[in-house]
Amino acid sequence: MRPAWSVILLTTLIGAGQGLFLALYAIEVIAAAGVLATPGRMFYVAGAVLALALLAAGLLASFFHLGRPERAWRSSAKWRTSWLSREVIVLPAFMGAVFVYGVVHHLQAGERISLWIGAAGTVLCLALFVCTAMVYACLKFLQEWHTTLTPLNYFLLGTASGFTLATPLAALTAPGASKELAIAALALGALAYLGRLAALGRNARLRPKSTLATAIGVKHPRIVQKAQGFMGGSFNTREFFHGRTRETVRFVRWVFLALIFPAPALVLAFSDDTAVLLAVAFALQYAGLLAERWYFLAEANHPQNLYYQAIS
Repeated sequence: MRPAWSVILLTTLIGAGQGLFLALYAIEVIAAAGVLATPGRMFYVAGAVLALALLAAGLLASFFHLGRPERAWRSSAKWRTSWLSREVIVLPAFMGAVFVYGVVHHLQAGERISLWIGAAGTVLCLALFVCTAMVYACLKFLQEWHTTLTPLNYFLLGTASGFTLATPLAALTAPGASKELAIAALALGALAYLGRLAALGRNARLRPKSTLATAIGVKHPRIVQKAQGFMGGSFNTREFFHGRTRETVRFVRWVFLALIFPAPALVLAFSDDTAVLLAVAFALQYAGLLAERWYFLAEANHPQNLYYQAIS
């Protein structure tokens, strides 16, 4: 498939925003249990504002993927059958929960209220992870995406990036929680790395269910396409193949494998709770997420490409 940067930015930005909110709520729950000292309200307010900014940026990026942005509201109409429609509904609902969560902490309305709102936001956050991932995982004809590893990796990668982002925020506003957040970010990053490696291993073992022979109904041991069948390009030749060489795709894979966990893990391990270094760790990881999401989209081999092998 051809990776669209609007989709890449949408999924990575909202994933980081979701992970950041989960980090905020996790710290609040642990603090309420008496395990950690309660951070000041600035940690939660600044975190909610940052999470909301990431979610809004992702939502804005999604509009560039629409042919008619003024009709975006119609995308929610098929919520009974479409994961995309469900995502369109859940995303603004989650943004509303994050906003209220930040306002409650700003007004210091009470720990019990913020915990209940945080719980509701967590449910919406998890639902958003499922909806976003199932947009791809539900497509049975794209074997690379049609696996339970897709929603698992969306959740783990998004959560890991959010916890990594929470560490410099804590270093600035709640130093007592930065070390715990860094440990959690390392653990989640390791799980996300293992999950992504599992998906790569699975996809490497896939075998196409269709061949040129079954596609065109010709039983012959050797079939070679010499031309695409028409003079110019088309939607099919532009949208269902990335147009990059195998070497380029392989290079992107090695880039994201280095950046989504090993590089930020080294920085986190030796940052000594320095906010600048912790921010660098997130920047490295987010760059890796951009590469990972590009590879995720490019890796999917649409069956229609059987008809356009002279191009793809």
